[in-house]
Amino acid sequence: PVEMSAKKPVPFLRRVVPVAKKVQRDPRFDDLSGEYNPEIFLKTYSFLDSIKKREKEMIQKQLKKCRNAEQKEKLQQLLRRMTQQEEEQKKKQKRRERELSLKRQQRELAQQGKKPFYLKKSEKRKLELAEKFAELKRSGKLESFLSKKRKRNAIKDKRRLPSQKTL
Repeated sequence: PVEMSAKKPVPFLRRVVPVAKKVQRDPRFDDLSGEYNPEIFLKTYSFLDSIKKREKEMIQKQLKKCRNAEQKEKLQQLLRRMTQQEEEQKKKQKRRERELSLKRQQRELAQQGKKPFYLKKSEKRKLELAEKFAELKRSGKLESFLSKKRKRNAIKDKRRLPSQKTL
């Protein structure tokens, strides 16, 4: 017969053809990819900034020419996202520069023979907040920022207070 019988028992020692299993690797967690250094990464991929800038300009031109409302909304959303990413990148760069300057100061103090003093997370946050206030004062938006913050805090306080209905 062309077909084999299913009633025949399977031999105890059967030959199995080995199949080489593909090993998938994630470059984020693999040692073969090397260590991640943000400074080196930014230097290596700095050409992307110019490409992003060109793309942003193209989107702005398309936005001016566009007549379709749906398309216009999509372009505006894309442009907004690109500007937000740009601003976030600038913030990260400022934060990195600030940390590097603090490290440099600590190295200089250590070379002079003084004991290094490392800032706590809360102190770093305070310095960041002070810098933000100085920036707002320079740009003249400090008063509006403080008024918004007061309103926000007032709403929070109002929420925490027991309501008249429960009394």
